[in-house]
Amino acid sequence: MNVNASTPVSNQQIDASCRVPLLVLFGGAALWLVVGLVLALIASIKFHAPDFLADCPLLTYGRVQPAANDLVLYGFAIPAALGVMLWIFARLSQVELVLPMVPVVAANLWHVGVLLGFVGILLGNSTGFLWLEFPRPATPLLFAGFVLIAVSAAATFGQRQDRTLYPSHWFLLAALLWFPWIYSSANLFLIGFPVRGVAQSVIDWWYTNNLLFVWLALVGLGIAFYFLPKLGGRPLESRFYALFAFWTLILFGTWLGIPQGAPVPAWLPAFSSVASALLIIPLLCVGIIFWKTTSGVIPACKGGSYCQVKFGTVAFLLSGFLVMIAGCPRIAHLTEFTWFEQGQVLWQIFGFFAIVVLGAIYHVLPRVMGFDLPFPKFVRLQHWLFMGGAVLLLVSLLASGIQQGMHDYAFAAYLPALRFSTLGLFALLVGSCLFAANVFAMSKTLRNCE
Repeated sequence: MNVNASTPVSNQQIDASCRVPLLVLFGGAALWLVVGLVLALIASIKFHAPDFLADCPLLTYGRVQPAANDLVLYGFAIPAALGVMLWIFARLSQVELVLPMVPVVAANLWHVGVLLGFVGILLGNSTGFLWLEFPRPATPLLFAGFVLIAVSAAATFGQRQDRTLYPSHWFLLAALLWFPWIYSSANLFLIGFPVRGVAQSVIDWWYTNNLLFVWLALVGLGIAFYFLPKLGGRPLESRFYALFAFWTLILFGTWLGIPQGAPVPAWLPAFSSVASALLIIPLLCVGIIFWKTTSGVIPACKGGSYCQVKFGTVAFLLSGFLVMIAGCPRIAHLTEFTWFEQGQVLWQIFGFFAIVVLGAIYHVLPRVMGFDLPFPKFVRLQHWLFMGGAVLLLVSLLASGIQQGMHDYAFAAYLPALRFSTLGLFALLVGSCLFAANVFAMSKTLRNCE
């Protein structure tokens, strides 16, 4: 560990200091992604074949679907993002990772917490709150694991040689503070000392929106604003737009998520509707930054990291647009409480966040490990599978949701669209297996070299 800001440190030394923490974080993330998508595929198949695995009480739809959601989010998305964030902080600070063993311990705590939560859901001990289904024993492990990793990242940031704050710093530092706040608040008021009545739904909607839209956006955009100029070979355009996007995203994004038809005081959904309309401001800023930074840049792409980060950034703009139109009262009466919302959420996770993070990991892993990916052709194939799978999920679920909203309640009417969503999940599962193959093969190669 190098904490002396006056001593020059090479990139090779920085990468080596991140090797073990990132290997633990990425390895667990790859495993949980595969398991989560297997469960999501099982849940989707049950719509077409209700008798599928019906004799196994552990694999009923009410247990498999929340387990799949939480494994993808808590098992894959958060630890994968934390690994990339640690590397970015170390590289921008030009110092070795501070307290490198702390993230290793924290990553193991996190994965144990995910395992306990996963088993608890399958055994029927879910909390019943959407995207917060992990039972109580998992909560302190997840919270402690995140805070410990955040401590290492903040300590590394504090030792930086260049005192300049980059746009990636703003987004990623905010994300390090955002998750402990929303996660502890939701657990406190829903599980620890539960409130009563409709306030439970309001808190869960607030938490879900802040986690799935605001937190994922902060991390995904922070990573994109680092890699777009780095891989494109030109500076980020511009810092002013990035700062404006940062503050308006936090200001307006926090108030989203209250359904227009929710049985709550009228001002809550009205305020949420206004905030969704004002979301156009950060979306325009991100779009301008993306256009000015990438226009005219033609690096070697071919499905590599740069292509994935570019696609993910465009996917975020589409995801934000879907949030905006779903917040319009007239459209909300057609789409709320339908498959439309699920399509937008899965697009936010897989179309935007997962593709950006995977593109970053493919860039980071060879540098951290000191050797190339064992299966480089898998990178391009995985990218196309994730793009195709995410698009299939989006189109099929949006179509199903619109059919539901038009009062076509006949299940057979939108069954063909749901079958396409199953195909999209299968494509994502195959792509996740390719990603896991690279991660685990690199881990095995490293152990053999040692």
